[in-house]
Amino acid sequence: MKRAGVLMLAAVPVAIAATAYGSSLTAHTEPRPARPSAATHPRTPEGLAAPAMKNLAQELVASAENSTLDWRSAYGYVQDIGDGQGYTAGIIGFCTGTHDLLVLVERYTAEHPGNGLARYLTALRKVDGTDSHQGLDPGFPAAWRAEAKVPAFQAAQDAERDRVYFDPAVDAAKRDGLGPLGQFIYYDAMVFHGPGTDGFYGIRERALRQARPPAQGGDEKAYLSVFLDIRRAAMRTMHPGIDTSRVDTAQRKFLDEGNLELRTPLVWKVYGETYRVP
Repeated sequence: MKRAGVLMLAAVPVAIAATAYGSSLTAHTEPRPARPSAATHPRTPEGLAAPAMKNLAQELVASAENSTLDWRSAYGYVQDIGDGQGYTAGIIGFCTGTHDLLVLVERYTAEHPGNGLARYLTALRKVDGTDSHQGLDPGFPAAWRAEAKVPAFQAAQDAERDRVYFDPAVDAAKRDGLGPLGQFIYYDAMVFHGPGTDGFYGIRERALRQARPPAQGGDEKAYLSVFLDIRRAAMRTMHPGIDTSRVDTAQRKFLDEGNLELRTPLVWKVYGETYRVP
């Protein structure tokens, strides 16, 4: 499992931290992409990878991961949320205990030697796979927040998110014949559970054994319903009592509405808080 960043006890601190750190970040300068409209939203080859749709996907993930729609405010987020995976940080919840944060810093340092996080590489390698802070405290959180003001590190987070989570999830969904909603459902599962047979790919394999995806002549809505059932059960098996509203009152809601194209406007709830995208 990648992370348990939506344990009910962790939801409030995550939101507070994202707000506190977000105001100090250097904002991206690219123009905000126009939102897809309900009137003009044909299924395109790009699917969720189209700029406006990808931005929407990030907003949906951020509502669950950081209790905000302003996903760019989370570049500097860093906190141990008590899930046994060390520090959780950045726009997609990279963790010191799950290898992805280490890889991010290694790749970033290879291109930008002498950055503010490079001095923690030895410690990050030692704590990888554990929840330990040894060698990271007390300076690592402050160093992360400081580096998150650097546009190059923001770009590095974007690139690693795409390489490890977004692109593989969307590619898998397209192979299964899924449209934008299905592509997002795969992406969010990849973010939360991580890849691997005990993560996203294991959930997908179980779903494919129980239902046929559109690429195999199956009904898209029926297949996604099975996938969400299995994914929800996996969340609760790992953490009994976990809040599963990112599935129940967000993705399941869109599916029940038949919104396979993930058309806006959207209204959903996570942890009891309502979010709207016009």
